[in-house]
Amino acid sequence: MAAADKPPVTGAGPFNDLLTWIDQRFPLMETWRKHLSEYYAPKNFNFWYYFGSLALFVLVIQIVTGIFLTMNYKPDAAQAFASVEYIMREVPWGWWIRYMHSTGASFFFICVYLHMFRALLYGSYRKPRELLWIFGMLVFVCLMAEAFFGYLLPWGQMSYWGAQVIVNLFDAIPVIGPKLAIWIRGDYVVSDATLNRFFAYHVIAVPLALLALVVAHLLALHEVGSNNPDGVEIKKVKDPKTGRPLDGIPFHPYYTVKDTFGVVVFLVVFSIVVFFAPEAGGYFLEHNNFIPADPLKTPLHIAPVWYFTPYYSILRATTENFMWVLAAGVVAMAGLIIWSVKSTAARICVAALAAVLLAGFFTLDPKVWGVVLMGTSVMIFFFLPWLDQSPVKSIRYKGPITKTAIALFVIAFFVLGYLGTQTVTEERTLAAQIGTAVYFLFFFLMPWYSKMDKCRPEPARIGSK
Repeated sequence: MAAADKPPVTGAGPFNDLLTWIDQRFPLMETWRKHLSEYYAPKNFNFWYYFGSLALFVLVIQIVTGIFLTMNYKPDAAQAFASVEYIMREVPWGWWIRYMHSTGASFFFICVYLHMFRALLYGSYRKPRELLWIFGMLVFVCLMAEAFFGYLLPWGQMSYWGAQVIVNLFDAIPVIGPKLAIWIRGDYVVSDATLNRFFAYHVIAVPLALLALVVAHLLALHEVGSNNPDGVEIKKVKDPKTGRPLDGIPFHPYYTVKDTFGVVVFLVVFSIVVFFAPEAGGYFLEHNNFIPADPLKTPLHIAPVWYFTPYYSILRATTENFMWVLAAGVVAMAGLIIWSVKSTAARICVAALAAVLLAGFFTLDPKVWGVVLMGTSVMIFFFLPWLDQSPVKSIRYKGPITKTAIALFVIAFFVLGYLGTQTVTEERTLAAQIGTAVYFLFFFLMPWYSKMDKCRPEPARIGSK
């Protein structure tokens, strides 16, 4: 439709002429209708559906507070820590902005983890939302990169040595590892060059990618429609006259009001943490990070921030003894796949891949496989739409096997997260290895247990039985 042919903005008001003028030159009202007032969402959203909008809200907090922090921060190894102290002590309300940003990082991950858990419960990654899920996982990976690059910027002891440990992991990659680690650092050790490039990544590169992915995620969501706790596709049953889903309601004003209530409750909790417990007992801001970085003095216990600790535990659990467990797991999985598939070519490929992995387990350093498992523990989420073979989407209608598997996975995730914050002992290493096994078995066995589970049929309509 040509700009001149667009219908005028309806409704009297002091800004009606201005809105009409804008709408004839920019799809303002069309966007409003498509993504808010005429975007129909399922009418049975519950508590779990707060966290998507809350994650978007925290992203705005992080961007706004980040802008103000960069006005006084110095990305220089000699001045970075002092500039943070200057922000905390001298800049008017600087302490508040800094604590909002540091607390916001943790709350961002809390919202995203709960958002992902909701998708796991209700099968929001299932057809036709596979691409929506992939965009969401790319947002998660970008968020992890953003948090990692920002972690070095305070230039405290834990920032410095945490970055040193994480970057050194890339050094374990065969052939390209050493050069890759030098390229990431920009030097042979974590130094001023590292700080400068991490600052550039944290402030410009990753946020641009993150915002683009968030937009893509939202566009994909509004294209395929929102999932719901019953797993019903509301687009299948529409009013024959208006074409509107019978089980849907307009996102605005119904869910904008709902999300506004969620934001208010969130701000109460967020403010309590910011004003009364911004360090959260050392989980949000580690005590060692209030000490300037010292390349000559290593902290007694180096650990990443809490939202990285489950994956860090998987890394530390990969010892020489654990390689035998991995080998047994590969043999068992290969046997299960070969027994399940009928194609001879597929069986040969699986057997060959298993042989290569078994050879690698006992020729490469366990540290290498620790890095591989840590990366796999994140990347495996991308394959959930194809691993889940259940005939239903929602946990409400799945059987006891799937419910037990999800419960064990959540327990393993929390146990791994806790162990990642603790010093290494034999008992904790054993517990981390058990947790790692449970974590990966949840995904690798999903094609079988999700298919054999006794599920109840999903209703045809929301609220029907």
